[in-house]
Amino acid sequence: MTTTQVVNPATEQVVTTLELVSAAETDAAIERAQRAGVDWRAVAPGDRARLLRRFAEAVDANLEQLAQLEVANAGHTIGNARWEAGNVRDVLHFAAGIPERLLGNQIPVAGGVDITFHEPLGVVGVIVPWNFPMPIAAWGFGPALAAGNTVVLKPAELTPLTAIRLGELALEAGVPEGVFQVLPGKGSVVGQRFVTHPAVRKVVFTGSTEVGKEIMAGCARQVKRVTLELGGKSANIVFADADLERAAATAPYGVFDNAGQDCCARSRILVQRSVFDRFLELLEPAVRGVRVGDPAAESTEMGPLISAAHRARVASFVEPSTKVAFTGTQPDGPGFWYPPTVVLPDAPSDRVLTEEVFGPVVAVVPFEDEADAVRIANDTEYGLSGSIWTNDVGRALRVSRGVEAGNLSVNSHSSVRYWTPFGGFKQSGLGRELGPDAALAFTETKNVFIAT
Repeated sequence: MTTTQVVNPATEQVVTTLELVSAAETDAAIERAQRAGVDWRAVAPGDRARLLRRFAEAVDANLEQLAQLEVANAGHTIGNARWEAGNVRDVLHFAAGIPERLLGNQIPVAGGVDITFHEPLGVVGVIVPWNFPMPIAAWGFGPALAAGNTVVLKPAELTPLTAIRLGELALEAGVPEGVFQVLPGKGSVVGQRFVTHPAVRKVVFTGSTEVGKEIMAGCARQVKRVTLELGGKSANIVFADADLERAAATAPYGVFDNAGQDCCARSRILVQRSVFDRFLELLEPAVRGVRVGDPAAESTEMGPLISAAHRARVASFVEPSTKVAFTGTQPDGPGFWYPPTVVLPDAPSDRVLTEEVFGPVVAVVPFEDEADAVRIANDTEYGLSGSIWTNDVGRALRVSRGVEAGNLSVNSHSSVRYWTPFGGFKQSGLGRELGPDAALAFTETKNVFIAT
């Protein structure tokens, strides 16, 4: 039996010790999911919708408990954790509208009738990262269940507690045994079995691009479907005609939210050269003002990093030669803290500009004009998110079309809404989650011709 200790990253105290699922137990869970799928796909659409609504209501009734679990397990601020639990509820309510709206087509043909159906895939394996354990889990299991699939879900080893509780709430809400199972375990054991087990028809993975490539290669051997939501190196582009005060005041929250542990983090701020110095003057008090501390406190805006190992990795991006413009604060004492940090890179090849830091470090660089801004923004293997600050509507649209990223915000840093699609360009991923078509990613289109 293998166990793991769950550690509170703000206190370094052990929260609990969990048994990890073995390969044999993973196989047994997949087989249960396969058996349960026969009845689940036959549940009437309205009844499946009702069960998903009950699941959503169970999450809502336990929202504070889920939020407090995430504060203790992941170091998320209590405000963020409440939003995240609420997002699970909202995704489930949205998914509850899907079963009765999985509409096919009637296509005109000669000599008969042609109709299409959206058939469930079967068992779906969902692999969840540690940075947003609740929402990202729901983005996978919500539409997958709505489309008539069964789900086996592997939470991250560091942050399994909210996923385990969601699995319990699903059963309490009446979701049948075997339809939604949570399997805490190692990626090399449970996640790998999702990739290799022939009964798992799709793998949904959120995490690093490096691991995503391995999963994609493994799934290719069975022509297994994948959705991949991977890394990011998103740009926050500030033009001279923007509301500079607002752009500077909000920039820290576009990159330091969740301590920068966000694939959508705007970790490169591109500022038009004519206002570069003024922007830095405005940015400094905004960064110094970010309230870093006890994530359970209502006023806290940024908590700790997830682990000591991750803190060491983040710190490695700020080398002795790195030009640090200014930093924010961090608490003393135990906890995996790192202060909000603003750096001024020397060259486009600097690691801090080319690699995903996944921590509270942001690089600020100047650009000359619109074409230069788009060129710099696109000078990365990633293409997930980004922001554009300008008061020129035409420029906003031109730059939005020019930047190679899946999710862009104009004069804001908001990328994710459960009713709009989310996903990346280039090496930031494959496929789309959320939005009106989310469930179609968990179906195959079947075409039927009936001769008349």
